[in-house]
Amino acid sequence: MPDYVETNFDERSGVVQCPAPWGRWWQTVAEVHIEVDVPSGTRGKFVHVTVKPSYIKVAVLDKVVFEGPLYSVVRADEMVWTLEDKKTVHIVLTKADACSKETVWEALLADSFMADPWTFHEMRKKLDLERFQIENPGFDFSGATLKKGYDQVPNSMIERWGEKKKQQEEKQAVKTEDKKESEEHQSKETSQAGEGS
Repeated sequence: MPDYVETNFDERSGVVQCPAPWGRWWQTVAEVHIEVDVPSGTRGKFVHVTVKPSYIKVAVLDKVVFEGPLYSVVRADEMVWTLEDKKTVHIVLTKADACSKETVWEALLADSFMADPWTFHEMRKKLDLERFQIENPGFDFSGATLKKGYDQVPNSMIERWGEKKKQQEEKQAVKTEDKKESEEHQSKETSQAGEGS
């Protein structure tokens, strides 16, 4: 795969956005896009974006919007940000390993802004279609659908999240069952005490 291929695939087929408290993020094969909602009328001089290969910090009006270690490595010197309509900061990060391997970011940061399972599933499908577009430039895959099994990604954050949710649900079910048994036991004791009087 060449160092960078501009397919405009996202313009033709749309993007799969992952919502965040401050805005949204999405990705293409080669880039990660971040949109930060800012107060209307914000000027560029009030926006500060710092990017290192594995770190990002975004501050607006001297308040940190978010910061932390990125999910994966980026090319810090290729970062571009723009202020759109004085209300949205659009940041574009170039994935450092986009050409060497298939990298789908499960989250924006290593420990936060994770895509929910459905969004991640849709992101993976969209990136596969974009890869097909890059490998087969004469064809248009923007409206194609894939029937590939995306449900299980070994050792992914989403798999661990699903296991954690399942464990929480099981604990809750045990607590509910214990509470139900306790109430039934108390009800029997109350009825037996009433019969004995």
